[in-house]
Formats: sequence, structure tokens, C-alpha cells
Amino acid sequence: MSKQKITIAVTGLNNTDNPGPGVPVIRGIKESSTFDVRVIGLVYENLEPGIYMDGLCDRIFQIPYPSTGSDDLTERIERIHQQEKIDVIIPNFDAELFSFMKNEKRLKEIGINTFLPTLKQFQEREKDKLPEYGKKYGIKVPKSINLGSLNQVEDIEEKMEYPVMIKGQFYDAYVANNEEQAKQAFQKLAAKWGFPVIAQEFIKGTEVNVIALGDGKGNTIAAVPMRKQYITDKGKAWGGITLADDKMINITHSIIEKTKWKGGMELELIKTSAGEYYLIEINPRIPAWVYLAVGAGQNIPEALIKLALGFDVQPMTDYKIGKMFVRYSYDMIVDLEKFAAISINKEI
Repeated sequence: MSKQKITIAVTGLNNTDNPGPGVPVIRGIKESSTFDVRVIGLVYENLEPGIYMDGLCDRIFQIPYPSTGSDDLTERIERIHQQEKIDVIIPNFDAELFSFMKNEKRLKEIGINTFLPTLKQFQEREKDKLPEYGKKYGIKVPKSINLGSLNQVEDIEEKMEYPVMIKGQFYDAYVANNEEQAKQAFQKLAAKWGFPVIAQEFIKGTEVNVIALGDGKGNTIAAVPMRKQYITDKGKAWGGITLADDKMINITHSIIEKTKWKGGMELELIKTSAGEYYLIEINPRIPAWVYLAVGAGQNIPEALIKLALGFDVQPMTDYKIGKMFVRYSYDMIVDLEKFAAISINKEI
């Protein structure tokens, strides 16, 4: 049976020590049994490694940062669409999602499909609102304090014991063992990601994660749990293994059913020695370790595209337990002409 030809645009090609999801999302798409895919890579920086990977993308375009304004970003996407006729766009960064969600209807009108959370879904799971989220949906979460100034760091010890996690509103987190370390982390995160900075109770246990896909109607289309085997100094998984854990699956199904979550998501959980699970974060998009789910039998990028295009997608319930992923560094030798082309022409 011949495959349906489509054009997909993907962001997040920064496959560094803090990897974006773009490269593994594309790898999953290219393994689709339904689609013959032309891939358009969308990059913010001219040194994103995905630009230089042979056979990954058919075209590369540089796009403006969301901080320049959602209209500038959307207008650039519209100009690219005039050349490439994009069927589906998959944004992969938290910081860019607001712009794409805000302009979802505008993109749809010109033929670009997305499959993203609603603004309400996106905003209510933000880190500074997690305690309220836990109460609303019946899941344990650590205590937290939203910090808007350096002076508020002194209040942490009144409400929780050190060590604590100090988190940026979009990315990055540091363990602080005392007030001085908390202040240092606060200053770094506030300068990089703005306010609030979140001080979160440190829950001792094993960090586990679930990658999932919701259809927007309360159904879980895919869910694969894993345990991080190796973690970088940025807290990113550099190795992980799929788990048989019904409790993690049940938590995921419950959240998706109650919120009617639409799109990809990652649940970050801590499992204590007593077997309790605490939700420490919800990432509202496909995570960078998505290719483990593909390798375990659930091609989440392909399923997301089907949902975006209006296909009837049945839930995937089986996956292979004990499948591992291990990341590695790889030196690519590339010609200066490619770097010059993306730097000067903003496209390759």
C-alpha cells in the first residue's frame, strides 16, 4: 500500500547536552508506516546540530525567537508555507508553545495543522501553579513557593526544610542545600527565565517519567513509563529504561481523562521508598527521549500527526519492557558553506 505524502515542519533541532526533541521526533516520523514525509527543520540558532545531520531534513529555515513577538514568528511560518506547503507543524519547546497556540486558528486557515494543548491546559500545569493542580486533579505534589524577589529566598526555611529544588519557570533546576545556594540559583534562573522562580520541596526517591499522548477528548493514545539510568548535570536523561509500572500508567490515564489533555506531554514523578508518587512537573510537549517510546513500540510522533490530520487513532496499550536508550556525542564534519548559508540566507 502506497504511503500518503505529507510535509511536516519541526522545531527543536538543538541536539546538544541539553537536547531538544526535534531530532528524535523526526526519526520517529521517518519510521511511519502511513506517511511518506518531507521534513522542514525550523531552527532558532545557526549551530543547532540538526541542521548539519545528513538525511534528517529536506529543507532548513531559521525562524525568529518567540520573544520577538508571536506575529513575527507566525509571519515567518506563513512565508515558509508559501514555498513548502506545510501540512503539520510540531513545535517542541515550552517557550514557543504559547505563540503557536495563540495562532493555531490562523495557521489552520492557511492549511497548517497542529495538535497542541489548549491555553487553559497549558497554563494550569505551569510550575508555579502545581500545588493547585494537584488538589484539583487528586495527585500528590511537593510543597512549593513562588519567588518574585531575592529577599523572599529567606522565607523558604520557614515553610520547608533544606535541601530544596530551585526551578526556572520554563527550564533548569538546581538543588540548594542552604540559603546561600538558593540565592545563587535564584539569581541564575531569574536572569535566564524571568519570574517567578519556584522553590519546591525536595522529595527523596527515584525519578521516573512518563511520555504520553492525549486525544483532547480524555483518551490516552500512548503512554510509556521509564526510569532515568544516567542524568547529566542539567538533569537531562542520558540513558533510560522502560518500566512495567501500572501505577504510573494509571496516574497518566487519570490526568489525561480529567483534563482532556490534547497533544504530547511528559510527566516527571518521584517514586519514594514507600511506593508513593509525587508529580514534580508536567512538560506540555513531546520530550527529548521520545525515540525510546518509538523503539518500545509506540510511535508517538506518527500518532500525533494522525491526530492533527483528523485520523481516527486507536490507543496503543502495549510496549516492550526493558528497552533502553543511551545517548552519545558524535563529531560531524561539515562544510563552512552550509553554516554560511543558514547564517546569511536564513535557509538551506
